[in-house]
Amino acid sequence: MMNLWENSYNELLEVVKSIRHLEPLVYRALSGIIERLGKGGKILICGNGGSASDAQHFSAEIVGRLKGERRGLPAIALTSDGVLITAISNDYGYENVFSRQIEALGEPLDVLIAISTSGRSKSVNRAVETAHRHGLFIVYLTGAENPTLNDLGIIDVLIKVPSKSTQRVQEIHRFILHVMAEGIEQAMSF
Repeated sequence: MMNLWENSYNELLEVVKSIRHLEPLVYRALSGIIERLGKGGKILICGNGGSASDAQHFSAEIVGRLKGERRGLPAIALTSDGVLITAISNDYGYENVFSRQIEALGEPLDVLIAISTSGRSKSVNRAVETAHRHGLFIVYLTGAENPTLNDLGIIDVLIKVPSKSTQRVQEIHRFILHVMAEGIEQAMSF
């Protein structure tokens, strides 16, 4: 137990030192998101467990604010409506919980931010496939494991944190989402 803090701290520092190469990908994602928001699109965001929490946190910062006063921007965490989630899961299976919402809400000017630490979440991957069919701009945040969907060439921006630790991947995802929220806020403050 004595080394828990030190080990976790050192592991996090190592991952932080290894993510500099993600900067151009984050800016590419930001560019696509800002372009679509500027044309009237919205952000849809999904993930499971801790990634669902990140989705809701990001959505709150986009609809509400991160730092400065500005108008609210359209973002929907597909994880927020418990009744909708249980109804879709019951009627269509949990693997369709996000894709069904994208079918109903997604438009070609929209963005899907998909979050899966492993890249193997059936519900998130099905959401990505559906978003691709509907012409959404797709940003996928994941960990060191390569999402199988990347092989299909349907992800516009794949941001892969170089770690196999779920905790470290989630921590870096939160950092990336904060950077993106700040970039969106700076670009869309008018």
